[in-house]
Amino acid sequence: MPRMKFCRGPNDELTNHRTITYPLRTGEFDLASHSQHCALIIMGVCGAGKTSVGRTLATRLGAGYIEADDFHPPDNRKAMEHGIPLTDEMRQPWLMALSVAAEQARLEGTVVMACSALKRHYRDLLRANIGRVRFIFLHADRDVIAQRMSQRTDHFMPVTLLDSQIATLEPPAPDEDALAVNVARPKAEIDDIVERHVRTAPC
Repeated sequence: MPRMKFCRGPNDELTNHRTITYPLRTGEFDLASHSQHCALIIMGVCGAGKTSVGRTLATRLGAGYIEADDFHPPDNRKAMEHGIPLTDEMRQPWLMALSVAAEQARLEGTVVMACSALKRHYRDLLRANIGRVRFIFLHADRDVIAQRMSQRTDHFMPVTLLDSQIATLEPPAPDEDALAVNVARPKAEIDDIVERHVRTAPC
């Protein structure tokens, strides 16, 4: 069974924000052997599969897991539920909270975080506050992602926000050294590509 570690909120009260730590198995890959633990951020627009890919990667690596959506304050979640795009000002406290949670988790072990990280300066903020980080960019044509979103029943983000997120997205530049994975392929293949990259090119 996974061991849960609860992150503390801004008022130092226990919240439902969770970092899930999976126990390492014999022969499991441990990025700490490269001198420091790493935060692996699975990024992309809504519907790209960040949570699914991120959870699978965390399980395969024996790493912790952070779901960035869990850290949105109520006003942000309410706006998104009503199809209202978040502004940079609304995202700032959320990104800072994620930075703190990811860095705290990284100090204890490798951690995987599913986070949209749509703009370059969002990613720069995360880089500035997390000791070691690598971005994995999930992408596909709009129609592919829209179809996936229309089939989801367990997420608060409406399909109407997809176009806004695509317009906001600034794909990682070459100097960001991110892995870009087209998700218009079977899930098992995506998982294998991401895991292989992380194992062969650790941050």
